[in-house]
Order: sequence, then C-alpha cells, then structure tokens
Amino acid sequence: MGINPEERVNKQDVIVNVTLEADLRDACANDRIDDTIDYKGVKQSILALVEDSEFFLIERLAQAIADVCFREPRVQIAHVSVDKPGALRFARSVAVQITRHRDGHAG
Repeated sequence: MGINPEERVNKQDVIVNVTLEADLRDACANDRIDDTIDYKGVKQSILALVEDSEFFLIERLAQAIADVCFREPRVQIAHVSVDKPGALRFARSVAVQITRHRDGHAG
C-alpha cells in the first residue's frame, strides 16, 4: 500500500483498530455465543484483506475494512482507524479514522 514506487514493491506495516457497535442485548442476557459477533471471523477477514490489498490510500483500506465489518449482520456502526508508522519523515505515523453506519451514513 502506498503511492511511492518503493511502497508498491515492499509491503508496508499498518496498525488497524476497529470498534464495532451492535445491539448485543441477547448475548448479554443469554450468555450464548450464537447471539454475539463472530469476532475471530471478522479479524481473520480483515487480516486477509490487509495482506492481499494493493490500495494506494489508507483511506481506501479503511473503507474496505469497514465493508468487511458489515458482513457481520449485527454490526450497525464500524469505527476504523488505519495507522501507517514511519510513512512520513519526522512524523511517528500517518493515520486515518473513519466511522461508517450500516444505513450508509459516513462519519
């Protein structure tokens, strides 16, 4: 991921943080795994996406990660941040954070 030619050849490190909002009252009341989000499945899908991605922009990667989160039917809101350490000289990192709603509202 990246714009520069060397970024296109060599994989870049990224740090992804995801916070999901969902109605989990059934899981809270019943303590049943079937009533919650498949966190492991979401994580594995995000890892596969990031590993195989060839996006130029971290903004596009963040959107693609949010799209993956909405494959889980209980997720109503996804907060996604993508941090690219060492992307700029004299800066620790470059990051983008987006919020997406299942109904299409972008934050």
